[in-house]
Amino acid sequence: MPLHKGPEEPDERPLSVNPFYGEANPVGGMTQAPPKHRLPDAPLSPSTAYQLVHDELMLDGNSRLNLATFVTTWMEPQAGVLMRECRDKNMIDKDEYPRTAELERRCVAMLADLWNAPDASAAVGCSTTGSSEACMLAGMALKRRWAQRNADRYPAHDVRPNLVMGVNVQVCWDKFCNFWEVEARQVPMEGDRFHLDPQAAAALCDENTIGVVGILGSTFDGSYEPIADLCAALDELQERTGLDIPVHVDGASGAMVAPFVDEDLVWDFRLPRVVSINTSGHKYGLVYPGVGWALWRDKAALPEELVFRVNYLGGDMPTFALNFSRPGAQVVAQYYTFLRLGREGYRAVQQTARDVALGIAERVAALGDFRLLTRGDQLPVFAFTTQPDVTAYDVFDVSRRLREKGWLVPAYTFPPNREDLSVLRVVCRNGFSADLAELFVEDLGLLLRELRRQPHPLTQDKGTATGFHH
Repeated sequence: MPLHKGPEEPDERPLSVNPFYGEANPVGGMTQAPPKHRLPDAPLSPSTAYQLVHDELMLDGNSRLNLATFVTTWMEPQAGVLMRECRDKNMIDKDEYPRTAELERRCVAMLADLWNAPDASAAVGCSTTGSSEACMLAGMALKRRWAQRNADRYPAHDVRPNLVMGVNVQVCWDKFCNFWEVEARQVPMEGDRFHLDPQAAAALCDENTIGVVGILGSTFDGSYEPIADLCAALDELQERTGLDIPVHVDGASGAMVAPFVDEDLVWDFRLPRVVSINTSGHKYGLVYPGVGWALWRDKAALPEELVFRVNYLGGDMPTFALNFSRPGAQVVAQYYTFLRLGREGYRAVQQTARDVALGIAERVAALGDFRLLTRGDQLPVFAFTTQPDVTAYDVFDVSRRLREKGWLVPAYTFPPNREDLSVLRVVCRNGFSADLAELFVEDLGLLLRELRRQPHPLTQDKGTATGFHH
């Protein structure tokens, strides 16, 4: 969640109330203007409160036209009904809501089977509020297992655990390393390689490495990291040094894409070195935010001491989470979607998203002004930048002008060692149809006519212009 603070200069103007918002007396509504930054002294009628909030939210972007987010922006009406029916159920209270807990258990079992756990019944897992929490839990398990193996020398002031990953990881991994006092060892980008290199990752490992994170679907460009090659490099490292380094796969997006449209790709629990996997149910799991999943290949991969057992809500409830109370609606919606689509349904949805991405990427390249970095053939996501001979505008100008048409397309600069590269990225999700893609390309083409006539790029500060890219 963003960290908010109060306004530097408090806006003392009250909210403006339309006179007709009053239940019986249109004039009476004019006297009910509530303050913005403190609780009002008296209640408002529900219709007035609703309309005030509704009107302000009209200024938000249209989520269906948001090509920056990986998060699901459309579900079937029946899923919405189920979510409304379950929004008052506290997911943690498994004794009072045993069927909701059972649906969570079934989802874990389905994912264990989907990700080829050696024994799906032995795999352990849980729902989370999203992949960020799931990654935190996976990182905690990696650190605790490493600490157990090194109990003779840790904790000590001169021994610091480290985690190896590509510089392209989602920000939650930087948070984990900061919050849990783990050194982040990051493999930089090089040339046209925009994610982790297996050999470079293995070279960063030592006796203090708790694990290596592989990303199945980088948020920077939509590419898969080579998980099998990473495991092979770590196998070779173990043969040479004896170091046994586990791998966690951050499959926030790709773990719900690859099993259906890249069935021959080996990235999951089929690789013995992969001890845990996470995904976002609210991304390509096709559920509204927020739900994620974390799975471990067996009980040995998740130290029992990290699991808390509580009984004050009734019954014995083992729990592994960073928070406690949360609604059960998203878990129920995940089970509904698994039940509704099945493997063939998910395959059709994800293949359609990939086809849209491939098609729109080809048309963007055909405009002539852009160079594709990726084309949407892994995640249904592609990144592109301007051609070297384009000097009248930059990607930040394109992003800004597209926003005027309602399209939200992030522009951002890549991390070390490719800070010289600024790109645009388009995420194709279920609900972004071929028809919408056609309209997007048409709008982009119309804008280019104007952008080409600029004397120079209009972006003064690329740091402030950089869009949020995760």
